Amino acid sequence: MIPPVELQAALADLLGDARLSIATLPDTDIRLWLIDANNMDRAFSPEETRRILEEPPYWCFCWASGLVLARWLAERPEWVRGKRVLDFGTGSGVAAIAAAKAGAAEVVACDLDPLALAASRANAELNGVQLSYSEDFFAEADRYDLIIVADVLYDRANLPLLDQFLSRGREALVADSRVRDFQHPLYERLDILDACTWPDLAEPAEFRRVSLYHSVRRGEESVGRLEVGRLAAGSTVEALQP
Repeated sequence: MIPPVELQAALADLLGDARLSIATLPDTDIRLWLIDANNMDRAFSPEETRRILEEPPYWCFCWASGLVLARWLAERPEWVRGKRVLDFGTGSGVAAIAAAKAGAAEVVACDLDPLALAASRANAELNGVQLSYSEDFFAEADRYDLIIVADVLYDRANLPLLDQFLSRGREALVADSRVRDFQHPLYERLDILDACTWPDLAEPAEFRRVSLYHSVRRGEESVGRLEVGRLAAGSTVEALQP
C-alpha cells in the first residue's frame, strides 16, 4: 500500500530516507502509518537532529501512553460505548481510533498540528472507522461525555491543561508515563500498565510504566465514582489526594 503522500513528504523533509509503513500495534487490532523501524537504526546528522527538535513528528510514532489507552478502551468498551468522546492531542489518532472501535457514538480527534490531523485521517481510513476533526480544543462546546488524553504531559508546561479538560467534557481519562510526582485534587489513578513506544525507541524502563488517571467534573463525582467502580473491572483505584 502506498503511504499517504502528504505525510510521506513531510517525513522526508525531516529525514530524507525515512519511510512510512503500516504497523500493527502489539496486542491490538489497530494498524497505523508509522515511521519504518528500519529508519531508527542509524545515527542522525546534526541537521536532522535540529529539524526533529524544531518540528517533532509526534504523529509518526505510537507513544507508550497512547498504546496503553488504546488497549484499555479495547478491553473496557463501556468507558466509551454510546458516548461523545474527544481525543486531546490525538497525534497518530490511536486513542481516537480505539474509542471508535469500542463503540463511541462520536469521536473527535483534536490536535494543533495539521499533520497530526492528516495522520489521524489516514489511520482512521486504514482501520475503517469514522472520526471528526478539530484543531482547537477551546473552540469546542462543552458537550462531551469523555475527554481522552495520552502523552501530553511530557512538557510540564502542559500540566495546567488538567484543569481545562473538564471544561469541555464531563469526565477525563489521562494516560501519562512522564510525570512521577503527579498531584491533582480532581484526578485518581486507576492503574499502572506497561507498554513501549512503537517503533520501539529503547526508552528507559521508567517511561514504559504508564499511569491512567480519571477525573469527574465537580458536582458529578458520586455518579462518576460509581461508574469507575463498575468499569474498572478489578483494577485498583488509588486516590492521589483525599
